Amino acid sequence: MTTSIVLGAGMVGVSTALALQEAGHQVVLIDRNAPGRETSYGNAGIIQTEAVEPYAFPRSMREIASVALRRGNDVDWRLRDLPQLAGPLWRYFSRSAPAPYAETVATYSRLVLRASVDHARYIKPAGADELIVRRGWRAVYRSAAKYEAAAINAERLKNTYGVQSEVLGPSELTASEPALRRRLAGAVHWISPWTCRDPGELVARYAALFAARGGALARGDATTLAQDGAGWRVISQDGAVTAQNAVVALGPWSPILLKRFGYNVPMVFKRGYHRHFATHDGPSISMLDVDNSTVISPMNAGCRVLTGAHMAPPGAPVASRQIRRAVDAACELFALSAPLEEVPWSGTRPCMPDMLPVVGPSRQKGLWFHFGHGHQGFTLGPTTALLLAEQIAGTSTNPLAQPLLPSARNWA
Repeated sequence: MTTSIVLGAGMVGVSTALALQEAGHQVVLIDRNAPGRETSYGNAGIIQTEAVEPYAFPRSMREIASVALRRGNDVDWRLRDLPQLAGPLWRYFSRSAPAPYAETVATYSRLVLRASVDHARYIKPAGADELIVRRGWRAVYRSAAKYEAAAINAERLKNTYGVQSEVLGPSELTASEPALRRRLAGAVHWISPWTCRDPGELVARYAALFAARGGALARGDATTLAQDGAGWRVISQDGAVTAQNAVVALGPWSPILLKRFGYNVPMVFKRGYHRHFATHDGPSISMLDVDNSTVISPMNAGCRVLTGAHMAPPGAPVASRQIRRAVDAACELFALSAPLEEVPWSGTRPCMPDMLPVVGPSRQKGLWFHFGHGHQGFTLGPTTALLLAEQIAGTSTNPLAQPLLPSARNWA
């Protein structure tokens, strides 16, 4: 029997453990915390099967000036962090040019479109059906010009990829969301996505399914990873764990570990913030206030208000500008009560400059990479895990996996 260690128990790591287990591996899943308590805990909880085109770096001078001057709430940054961010951001800018971006989309869209099917293989067996809402989500617009442009784009995505949506005018939106406190220009209702009322709990349920099927969960320090003869070893709280394969699924912490093995991973770090509020009058389904880059998601723990991206390297101090503005925007739309946490949560999204996750073998035998999903680790974890399991088994003939390989990157 093949033995494997998976480092990282977020959505990507837990999905990896399940996929390898299904392929016949004996798997130990190792993390310093309980499953789903880090980056996977803090997202909007949307399995985004409509997100066929990933976030590109702004290309027009108007957009770049807006980011540089921090005019909107979509991106925040600090001057002192730029030296650490400049190299990966330049790669991100370069890969967002029309030709390379089109190559990315050709792969990315095919991954995203199958995401709900790949989640479905685990949701019911994990007893997680009550966490999933299959009603889509809405992007709402305060600006008539942005709303009209969004309606045109929604029609384009429908024609190009088959992504289903419904365009709502002001009156239709008000009827759909009676708790709204002000009239808006309109909305695009993305129909196909599923939302989750507790993302961290869904990961925990997947991990419990992995354990019920005979997998081993362990607390341990991923930085103790070392080669052990022809295999790999890591130290857990219960002692050394050895296996033929080791999968690095540590999200934003992956570059730190892999630097020890000679890899300089040019990751773009995008920090997000959220805070929960008690309310009986929130949105009926998840909503993005596009003009303020603010997501408002109904959760079991209250109404979760989330921000755009703070470009910040690991260890940088938290910032409050985006979450303050997001909360103000959310309170304009819905009657939110007092916050349920003393301070906002923050976590980092592990984005690669080419906007594609890294999935496949490293230069060292038995060491595998599975990270860099950016904004869509929660969406794509099961999908890319299945592609990785095929590679480890040596049975992969799926051309979808080729652009994701480490060997396809010029840093690996």
